Parts: sequence; structure tokens; C-alpha cells
Amino acid sequence: MNVKFVAGLLLGFGIGFGCRAFGVPVPAPPVLVGALLVVAMTSGYMLADRVLVRREAQHRRDCGGPTGRTPRSDAP
Repeated sequence: MNVKFVAGLLLGFGIGFGCRAFGVPVPAPPVLVGALLVVAMTSGYMLADRVLVRREAQHRRDCGGPTGRTPRSDAP
């Protein structure tokens, strides 16, 4: 499992437990449809985060870095 996912679950359960223990209104929708909407939005966000993340620059070898000189510019 992903560490972010587990941390999110623990935080969610902790907030829910704290709200119940201290009598604070829960910061979540009170009906099942609203709760499912929150789950759907969270799942969509997590899926988009996994799909859209860039693994590595495609042209990394051409990057000049802080000096601006690329390995190709060093060639005679």
C-alpha cells in the first residue's frame, strides 16, 4: 500500500473519532450519496495523480543544467 493512502486513512479515522468523542459536528456529508461523492472525487484525484505524474524528463541528456552547457556542446 502507498504510504500517503495509509496516512490519509489514519487521518480520516482520527478526525472522525475526535469529532465523535468531543461532540463536534463531523465535517462530512450526512447522507450516503454525499459520502459516495466525496469518495468518488478523492478516487478521481488519486487516479489523475498517478496517471499524470511525469517519471523522468524525456530529453534529460540535452539539459544544460546550471551552466547551460550540454554534453553535445562540449564535443569539438
